[in-house]
Amino acid sequence: MPVPHAPEISLHVAQEATELWQKTEDELAVIGLPPPFWAFAWAGGQALARYLLDNPKLVSGRRVLDFASGSGLVAIAAAKAGAGSVEACDIDAFAAAAIGLNAKANGATVAARLADLVGQDEGWEVICAGDVCYERAMAEAVIGWLEGLSRRGATVLIGDPGRSYLPRGRLQEVATYQVPVTRALEDAEIKRSSVWRLRPI
Repeated sequence: MPVPHAPEISLHVAQEATELWQKTEDELAVIGLPPPFWAFAWAGGQALARYLLDNPKLVSGRRVLDFASGSGLVAIAAAKAGAGSVEACDIDAFAAAAIGLNAKANGATVAARLADLVGQDEGWEVICAGDVCYERAMAEAVIGWLEGLSRRGATVLIGDPGRSYLPRGRLQEVATYQVPVTRALEDAEIKRSSVWRLRPI
């Protein structure tokens, strides 16, 4: 289906959000599978995708990493905007599979990586992270790592609708959108979501 705020991109997504999430919580968690974050176009990711599509010079010819990629939405947007190369990483094997399927459906070249890259630096020039500030421990670890990449000259963009652990004082807001979302997951049909640029300390 076309992504509501970036209709140039279509994704394989879950239509029955509540049912899929409940099934995962009840059954799949028993064998250690994470919730299906990859099955939805989250607000922060949609904002980031829209921003890249509207501002292709940010990624044109550059090496891009879409961190905690989920569906691959932001990675696909970067590829469509003319990035030199795009990697999309996630720690969920189902997400890695979804990234491959979604990239193919959009004719985009994206390298899916099943890996936790926090703490690593492979020379990416642009790092995008959508919806990564919903848990304190994760937000602190990810933002600390991203600050290091920013200090050495990488452009770090974060898409977020104002989740609890977003470190606003360390960010510069560069764009804001009204993003259509799934009410069952986001408690609203429209979520005000921003793209932020990380300012290195």
